[in-house]
Parts: sequence; structure tokens; C-alpha cells
Amino acid sequence: MPSPDAPGRAGHPPVAGAGFPIQDYAALGDGRSVVLVAPDGAVAWWCVPEMDSPPLFDSLLNPDFGGSFQIRPEGPFTAERRYRTDSNVLDTVFVTATGRVRLTESLNSSTAGRLPWCELARRLEGIEGTVTLRIRAVFGTRGDTVSPWLQPTPNGCVFHAGPVLGLLRCSDGVRIVEEEDRTIAASVTVAAGERATVALLAGEDEPLGVPAVADIDARIDVSDEAWRRWAEGLRYDGPHRAAVRRSALALKLLLYSPSGAIAAAATTSLPEGYGAGKDSGKNYDYRFAWIRDAGYTVNAFLRIGAMPEAKAAFSWLMRHLGEHGAQVLYTLRGDLAPDETGIEVAGYRGSQPVRVGNAAALQHQHGIYGDIFETAALFVADGNILDQRSAGVLAALADACADGWRRKDAGIWELREPRHYTMSKISAWQALARAVELAEAGHIPATCVPRWSRERDRIAQWIDENCWSEAKGAYTFYPGTDRLDAALILAVRFGFDGRDRLSSTLDAIRRELGRGPYLYRYSGAEAEEGAFLACSFWLAEALWDLGRCGEAEAVFSGALDGLAPGVGILSEMVDPATGDFLGNTPQGLSHLSLVHAACTFRDAPRRGKAGG
Repeated sequence: MPSPDAPGRAGHPPVAGAGFPIQDYAALGDGRSVVLVAPDGAVAWWCVPEMDSPPLFDSLLNPDFGGSFQIRPEGPFTAERRYRTDSNVLDTVFVTATGRVRLTESLNSSTAGRLPWCELARRLEGIEGTVTLRIRAVFGTRGDTVSPWLQPTPNGCVFHAGPVLGLLRCSDGVRIVEEEDRTIAASVTVAAGERATVALLAGEDEPLGVPAVADIDARIDVSDEAWRRWAEGLRYDGPHRAAVRRSALALKLLLYSPSGAIAAAATTSLPEGYGAGKDSGKNYDYRFAWIRDAGYTVNAFLRIGAMPEAKAAFSWLMRHLGEHGAQVLYTLRGDLAPDETGIEVAGYRGSQPVRVGNAAALQHQHGIYGDIFETAALFVADGNILDQRSAGVLAALADACADGWRRKDAGIWELREPRHYTMSKISAWQALARAVELAEAGHIPATCVPRWSRERDRIAQWIDENCWSEAKGAYTFYPGTDRLDAALILAVRFGFDGRDRLSSTLDAIRRELGRGPYLYRYSGAEAEEGAFLACSFWLAEALWDLGRCGEAEAVFSGALDGLAPGVGILSEMVDPATGDFLGNTPQGLSHLSLVHAACTFRDAPRRGKAGG
């Protein structure tokens, strides 16, 4: 990777961690929060203590006052980064004119699980020669809502950022050179064979335990071992094994262990499009648990044998569906999500707006019915059991779907104009089809099976009569339009009737929405945003299911090969022309769709000729 010593904005020095391409950020996590680290050794995003808390470090979106925690060599350097094998512990090798040093970073856990405080540990090990590094923590303003300050005490210099407090802990040899205002700075020189450790401890509105530096350092290896043991338990030995395991590890980062919820992504307001003609304001907060994404992630975990995670997430889904009904998304704690509001900060590369909350919380989407019933069906198909309460919740949801499928909704893409979206109707069909199967197998009450069957068939008839275009040779976005919707690819997985029509629909989608192996979400989206990465993996999976296996493999491999180089973390979208990432990251839907497609390659017998 080229030197991160890039020039700053006119009249300003470079801002640590700010402005790098999205694919250049690596993610660390502990089951509660997620850190993003830039190639210049700066923590550019860390919400403390929860994934959806205001950020402690936020130069990613607020280069002026967001703050960062940087470790970097003095003078010019290059950086070579990679995750440790089957781990979310990150190694960065800094190469300078005087030597090489390895920085190992971990958001630590313990042998007993998640720590009761946040512990970001950063170990330096000399490899060759001698390297002097500077360490600088500038505490952020939590979205310009607080003014950080330092408090010297006999037990160390405590930083405060609103309700968050903590300490910078350093091993012997690290020299503190500044503790003033909202900044702590230090330096250390590391020769070959020597090592030093720097860590940030943080908590919110609670007493903070202060462990020995040696214990913090040891927990880097404990955390690495825990990640590798988890990965060893995955049940996958098929094609694209390395990408599947890395995606599984990324999904594990998004599982919020206190509740079992699965965040859609770890960030807010990274733009889905920017540059000429594409600064469309599509900057959203994804630090919530969508029914859709959580359900798909449960399915992905089931397919690779991550049963504890699948059970925790499914239990979370059923509990809160029972409490609140069929909502589109919830907070990670399971509460109703807030509407979106804006924050007056600069934004990633100046992209506006910067948002917290999400307006989809106020929408209705028929897709949630299909998502939860597909998840329940796969859960019991894997040999698991539904409790009576969950069975009752599912039966009530089936009744709600049977009553409500004729309504307009916001669709899978959460559009502002309610319509009779074809994919929404297919999702309602899917929900009632699975409900009938679950009831007939004795998993949920069967009192309404005749009604569910009747409405399922009515939905299928309605789709065929209203949503098929002979001119396009495809199901369209909604009745009365010739626009197309890439989400209709999922109808193949869901088992919707009409395989010939679905195959023809896939061809039309590829012609009109495709750019090589990538797809835009729907007609017209190319003017506002990048290609939606999950659609490529949906397409590969659907092509394989339809017997077009050579095409499926080409799409899957092409999608991976076309991405800009990174460390294996995927965002929501990609610029098809450059492979640069767009949108929030790590993005669960991108990773779980990769896992689904690869598992389909593994599980289904190969059909068709090599060319599809």
C-alpha cells in the first residue's frame, strides 16, 4: 500500500484516519462495539461503549473535531496490512527507511467472554532495524454534542467525553509528551526483537477497572485464539473457502452479544454515491437490526454451522416481534428505532447529510413476513424446535400477512413512495407458503391453514396477472411500469412458481441493470448510487439454482475479482468502473449474501454445461 502521508486540505495538515477510500478501513470488534482503523494507523471510528453509541473517535465523518487514536512511524512509511488467519485481530507492518515494525490490534475479550469495559489494545513489535513511532489520541466530540477534557489523577490521566471516560495505558518505554486539553501524545522507539503495548480503556457512566498492561497485552493473544477457535467450528469446506470464512468473521463482528441482535452495518452516513452527479444524499444510519438482515444472517449462520449465533439472533427476532409486532427494524437492545435526524458535521469526504436514526423505522414492508418465515423454516429444518410462544407469534404474523398483502408498502429498498412492489408481493407469497408448510409439519398452530393456502394462491395469481411484462420478458418493479428490480432475483431462492419466467427475468435484469458482474438495485439507480454488492451474490446463487452453473461461478468470481484491494471487509455498494467501495461498512447483507451463494454452490449438485 502506498504511503499514507497524503497532503491535507489546503492550509491544513493531514487529518489522521480521514478521507481514505472506504475499502482501506479494517474493522475490529468485541461483540459490543466496532472499531475502524485507517492505513495511517489511526482509529477513525469507534462508538463507545455500544455499536450504536455516539462515536468517541470520528475523524471518518468529522475530520475537524471527530478525533482519532493514531500510532504511526515518524517520517515517511508504507503499510502492509492483513487479518491474522481466521481471526479479527489485525497485523500492520510499517516499513520505514530505518526499519520495520509490526502493529497488532485487537478489541479485546477475555477467556470468559466480553470484558465489562472496552479495551482497545495495540502492540508494537520490532522486526528489523529501529523505528520511532508517535502516538496521539485526540478525543472526539461525539457528533459535536460534548467537549472532551482531561483530568489528572493519582491513578492516571483520565479522559472524559460526556458520560464516557477512560485511560491511555502504556508499557515501559513509551514516553508521554503531552496531556493537554483533549489530546494525549506519546512516542516510543522499538528495535528488532523489542515490543511495547499501548491501549485505551473506556466505559460509560460506571467505575472503570484498570488492568495491568501485561494483562492487556496477553489478551491480544487470548482474543486471537478465541476468534480462531470460533472459526474452526464453522461447517464449511466448499468453494471460495477463504472468502466465506472472512465473511463469517465479519458477520460475527456485527452480532451484538448483549442481546443477540445483528446490526446491518457498523457505521452511519458513508455515502452510497458521490462525485459527478451522484451526491444524492443517500447517507443513512445502519447501526440497527433490520428484520430482513437479521433473518438472512440467521440463515447464513445455520448453513455454516454457527448454531449459537443463529439461535441467539433468532430468539432475539421472535422476542421483539412478539413485543412490538412486524416492524422493519429495531435498536440493538430491541426497542423501537428512532426516526432519522441530522448532525452538522462535515461528513465523509464532505458528503452530506450525516444522519442518526433511520426513517425506515416508520415504514411498512411486506418483506418482513417472508424474511421471518423463511428463517423459521430453515431453523426447524436444521433440527431445531420452536417454543409455543414463538409458534403463536408466527401464526399471528401469518394472519397479518394474509390480511395485509393487498396494501401498498415501501418495498425491500425502503423507497419513499408506497407502491404495489412485485417483490413485496412475492415476499408475502413466500411467508404464507412457509406458514402452511410449518403448520402442516406441526411446528405452528394449524387453525388457519386453509385461509393461508387460499391467500398464497391469490398472491401468485395476482403477480402473474399484474406484474409480468411480455415486452420485457420479465417481472417488473411494480404493475404498469417497464422498470426492473434486481431484488426479484431472490424469487428463485424463495421457490416462487415459474422457473422459466424467473430465468427470463434474470436475463432482463442483467441486460438493463448489470455492469459486468455488478448490478444496480433498480432502473434509474445508476444515476444516484453504486452497484449493490449483495445483488451479485444473489445473482450467482440464482443462476446456480436454475442450472446455469458456469454463469454463476463467473459472476461470483468476477464480483470478488473486481473489488478494489482491501483486507476482506465488504461495504454495501461498489463503483463498477473502479471497484471502489460505497456505503456503510462492514455491511452484513454483502457478507451474508456471499455466504449464501457459496453454500448453494456447495450443497446443490452441479447442473448445466460449464458455460451455463
